Amino acid sequence: MTGWGEFAAALAVFLLSHAVPVRPPVRPWLVARLGLRGYLVLYSIASVAVLAWLIVAAGRAPFVPVIPYSVPLHWLPVVAMPVACALVVAGMSIHNPLSFGGLGRGPFDPGRPGVLAVTRHPLLLALMLWAGAHFLANGDLAHMILFGLFAVFAWAGMALIDRRKRRTLGADAWATLARNTARISLAGLTRLRPRAWQVAAALGLYLGLLALHGPVIGVVPWP
Repeated sequence: MTGWGEFAAALAVFLLSHAVPVRPPVRPWLVARLGLRGYLVLYSIASVAVLAWLIVAAGRAPFVPVIPYSVPLHWLPVVAMPVACALVVAGMSIHNPLSFGGLGRGPFDPGRPGVLAVTRHPLLLALMLWAGAHFLANGDLAHMILFGLFAVFAWAGMALIDRRKRRTLGADAWATLARNTARISLAGLTRLRPRAWQVAAALGLYLGLLALHGPVIGVVPWP
């Protein structure tokens, strides 16, 4: 299966892989058997694998140009991805009761929210940055569908998770935990105090993505 058929199949699997495992009673069943950490690790690995397939499938779809090639637009992912990588590392290294992701062992301190002062949803914001930059850099129909859906998915996901967490935690608990956080706030950057290992991990992730982009995706990231 190739062309639009493979792209449609990969997109369907990606959407199902994100819709089904997080729904009750599937998520509690998986957590009970894998543990929360095991569930998050397995879910992350599966998500990355399906995402890689989806990106490759988009590259195999028929090329239908929409946005003309532009060198400045082609540089956008190179510039945006270090920020996205930093968000991924920061989001995965803390305990986050206000969104998904987060492998931190210590309890969440509302007085020192870390990256949550910038966004309660660091992984979704990273996804939105990645999708928005690649949406403009590619400019063909298949990739615009792909990255446009991801950007909308990430943006809508922030609102949906906020509403769900407010309901499940209760209004008072939500207000206490979220008082120093934001859905997205540039002002929160002044409260960031990244650790050296987080900076190194984000840089390593970024360089790894650059190195693997050509062999795995089939496209060299440099203009």
